[in-house]
Amino acid sequence: MTASTTLRDVIGLPQDLPRLSGSALIMIDFQNTYRTGVMKLDEAEKAVAAGARLLAAARAAGAPVVHIVNDGGEGTPYDIRAEIGAISDEVAPIEGEKVVVKKFPDAFHATGLEDTLKELGVTGDLVIVGFMTHMCVLFTAQGAFNRGYRPTVVAEATATRSLEAPDGTVTTSEALQAASLTTVTDLFGTVARTVDELVA
Repeated sequence: MTASTTLRDVIGLPQDLPRLSGSALIMIDFQNTYRTGVMKLDEAEKAVAAGARLLAAARAAGAPVVHIVNDGGEGTPYDIRAEIGAISDEVAPIEGEKVVVKKFPDAFHATGLEDTLKELGVTGDLVIVGFMTHMCVLFTAQGAFNRGYRPTVVAEATATRSLEAPDGTVTTSEALQAASLTTVTDLFGTVARTVDELVA
């Protein structure tokens, strides 16, 4: 079996990775939600560690950083007023970094994210990381593409979970991760496998 030509190749979109110093870093839903309990993700701890390395590199490079949090309401695993929904300490915002609250998988939908990026002078490359790969990371990459940005997802700084497929079989987190990242590379953007590909 051979792979088909990507839509990016058909359309003539670039495949090169951006420079971190010339990008904005979008940290999606690095909430405690995904490290414990019902929403705990496979490889969450590795993704948080990778996200922390990338965040430190972005700060050192002077790149704008925007943190995204999902607010599911009081008493839910996404309660941003409680410890369960808080951004994990390793990747918590520092003074001056923007935080955008969302309620939908696409962090651009019904939020101030686009206005925030405009205020920061960001018009092109976005580096996107966080949780979950198949949901908010993927749909935010699509939302970025739809609005004319150039998104890049860093694979090792994302994670997801195994889910039941429509036919009753289990789609492993590894398979779902691969499918989601492949969807990104088919059209919406590029994928860096590791943090080092952007910061080395």
